[in-house]
Amino acid sequence: MPLSRIDPDRYAALFAAKAGRLLRDFAAFGLPELQLFASAPLGYRLRAEFRMWHTGPSVDYAMFDPADPRRAVPIADFPPAADIIRALMPRLRARLLADETLRRGLFQTEFLATLKGEALLCLIYRRKLDAAWEAAARRAAADFGVHLIGRSRGQKIVIGRDWLEEEIRVDGRRLRYRQIEGGFTQPNGEINRAMLGWARARAAGLGGDLLELYCGNGNFTVALAPFFGKVFATELSKSSIAAARRNLETNGIGNVALARMASGEVSAALARTRPFRRLRDIDLDAFRFSTLFVDPPRAGLDAATLELARGFDKVLYISCNPATLRENVAALAANHRIAAAAAFDQFPYTDHLECGLLLERRDKAIA
Repeated sequence: MPLSRIDPDRYAALFAAKAGRLLRDFAAFGLPELQLFASAPLGYRLRAEFRMWHTGPSVDYAMFDPADPRRAVPIADFPPAADIIRALMPRLRARLLADETLRRGLFQTEFLATLKGEALLCLIYRRKLDAAWEAAARRAAADFGVHLIGRSRGQKIVIGRDWLEEEIRVDGRRLRYRQIEGGFTQPNGEINRAMLGWARARAAGLGGDLLELYCGNGNFTVALAPFFGKVFATELSKSSIAAARRNLETNGIGNVALARMASGEVSAALARTRPFRRLRDIDLDAFRFSTLFVDPPRAGLDAATLELARGFDKVLYISCNPATLRENVAALAANHRIAAAAAFDQFPYTDHLECGLLLERRDKAIA
């Protein structure tokens, strides 16, 4: 995203244009009234990463021109970033300019922040980190009031913690999440809050049990579990499953069974066509699934998962790619109609748009 596109005066029109494209693309499916969730026009990103561009003894944050990916563009400020990140950027650069031990070999800097106001810095190097580096990094972390991680090939030095604890208030509830450095987190915190609230409103009253695929660190699991009798949630990443388990415990949620499985494996497990040792402690026969929740990668749902979805009365779908979402909706259209729709502007000033749909089996009524 070129910084030249960031213009708060144009934001409303840009979001309206994206929503208009979505309405046109889904017109054939009888899209109901589209709920729109706009982002703050500035200060919305809780994650940011920059290459570090060295010119003699100087160093700058750099981004790369999309029209010329090899051309580094030094930047002094990044308006999309949350205030805490924008405040840290000049302080860190000043420290780097003054301290050759921290500056030497620095390749990339990653910032992670929370709505609560915590921050974590990760400095990535092309050299081995030694005791002198660690001493300098400890002083910087203390001065900045942040957690700091140094990474190099085969090295990870943690000063403070390698995770932050996020707190999101939705519908009067306080949802708490551990966000691990290097793991996936939603970059736009307030839009994530809106997505959680929208999904909860759609889930209220559905009843039965929930099957969730691609659960990640439990971002939606924590929010949706109270609306269902039992939840079976799956995710392929081992570290994400560990984070989800911890987040469920932190929030006092005890009706969720977690399993590390790919979506295609879930289909085979539910069809009883293949046994899985990972499910030896989970009684799938005890579940009475009414709703499927999916938040897949950009590629959308594969053929096996689409076949699985056809058997559900309700499919709650969060998508980061309207193109593959449209393909999936078309594949399900004979069995399901769109009962509710929303657009979330997770990435302002880009062509990306996050979408939410509630699909209902055509021979069922909305609860």
